[in-house]
Amino acid sequence: MRNNIGRFITKRAHLNPTTEAIVDISSGNRQTYTELNLRCNRVANALTDGGLAKGDRVATLLMNGPEFVETFFGAAKVGGVIVALNWRLVADELSFILNDAGANTMVFGSAFNEIVTELHSRGTDGTQVTRWIHVGDQNDCPDFADSFETLLAAAPDTEPDSDAGDDDLLFIMYTSGTTGLPKGAMHSHNTALWSVVTSNTTADTRYNDRYLICLPLFHVGALNPLLSITNLGGTAVIMSEFNPTKIWEVFGEERITVTLAVPAMLQFMLLTFDAAAHDISSLRWIMSGASPVPETLIRTYDEMGIEIHQVYGLTETCGPACLIAPDDAIARAGSTGKAFFFTDVRVVNEEGNDCAPNEPGEVLVAGPHIMLGYWNRPEATAEAVVDGWLMTGDVAIVDEDGFVYIQDRVKDMIISGGENVYPAEIENVILGLDGVTEVAVIGVPSEKWGESPLAVVVRGDQAVTADAVLSHCDGKLARFKQPQAVEFIDVIPRNPTGKVLKRVLRDQYTAVTVD
Repeated sequence: MRNNIGRFITKRAHLNPTTEAIVDISSGNRQTYTELNLRCNRVANALTDGGLAKGDRVATLLMNGPEFVETFFGAAKVGGVIVALNWRLVADELSFILNDAGANTMVFGSAFNEIVTELHSRGTDGTQVTRWIHVGDQNDCPDFADSFETLLAAAPDTEPDSDAGDDDLLFIMYTSGTTGLPKGAMHSHNTALWSVVTSNTTADTRYNDRYLICLPLFHVGALNPLLSITNLGGTAVIMSEFNPTKIWEVFGEERITVTLAVPAMLQFMLLTFDAAAHDISSLRWIMSGASPVPETLIRTYDEMGIEIHQVYGLTETCGPACLIAPDDAIARAGSTGKAFFFTDVRVVNEEGNDCAPNEPGEVLVAGPHIMLGYWNRPEATAEAVVDGWLMTGDVAIVDEDGFVYIQDRVKDMIISGGENVYPAEIENVILGLDGVTEVAVIGVPSEKWGESPLAVVVRGDQAVTADAVLSHCDGKLARFKQPQAVEFIDVIPRNPTGKVLKRVLRDQYTAVTVD
């Protein structure tokens, strides 16, 4: 039998029929593996009854919830290729992705009726979608769409007959497009399977774990945990979107054992934590990534009794690259650990040779979970994957013991007076100043040095001044790394996965120069 990710649910329904598979916090919907599998089968049969063939692309515009899970696994069972759309995009951006992917079916939620109606009104110029499926109140269903629940009610719940699996496409996940048009990373059933295997043989996740998913499921940082926890036979507890107050309540009420939250989310959560009111006794650890996790943040959570395990991964790797082990999470705070079990990582210089210990270089990742390539982008694929190694564009160092420390994106590196300056190192120092909530460091023009660091700071205490920030850095960083100016901002722009949009900041501060 071919490997098919949709059969994760089939098999769990057989092995653990009464185990809780998913819990939806917003609706209170709870499904056992048996119940979830029957719903996934109905989705699969409804899609094929409507003409879906293996390899056809199924776009989703859905908030986190049971319908996303059912659509993903249901489509997978019959060879549908999921294109999970970022619901924060505007119509033109969605139209580009839909046309690029060639999606002919779209499943969307009521919250997106207005933008989907606009897409539909554009006809074939807007999308190639011919079948629109609406999730939500049937009275709110646009006249051009079918009701999700009506379709499922009419479809059989028997296991669909399909030969999909192995190297067949499973999903196309579009990159955030912070530098140019988005590219669709292609993953097959096999690359997804290997991402799950390498995750579950490396991370401290277990059978019957209760994993809270609060990142959007259109991102690999949420999708990989969903696949991994269902593979293990645990429970996926789903929040429709992140809420820094509600999350502490969910930890206690649902007895959460593990979750993933990016550093910005962890910062917001600190502001709402109440040790007397919040029960975190079941929580073993929190995985965190998307950007380097400040050591100060890791140590603050450690004092609260919560271990932060820093992870490093990419859409192109279906998630995994490096992860810190539980034994090293505090002792090696600031490191993202070592490569996952079935993953290889190198850090190389400009000549492609392995860097010496503590020498910065580009991170390369290899393993059976690396993407097949970028959809319709052979040239971009050839640039990104060379001799089986994914060229990540990220900068890291490896210490004498083999621990990886992510520095920054290559493109975000600042060259000041001929020296390479990595913003994350400066950001980590500034976050140690009381009253600073967030910070992003970018390079700005300098007549003397070519480029110099500018610190863009969000302050929780208005008493924090630019001079205070600069003084705090003095003596903690080499002179060439010292920020030369400070700007204050209310909100640092980020993409939906929590990554700082430094391109936006550079555009915003183009007029800033330093001597």
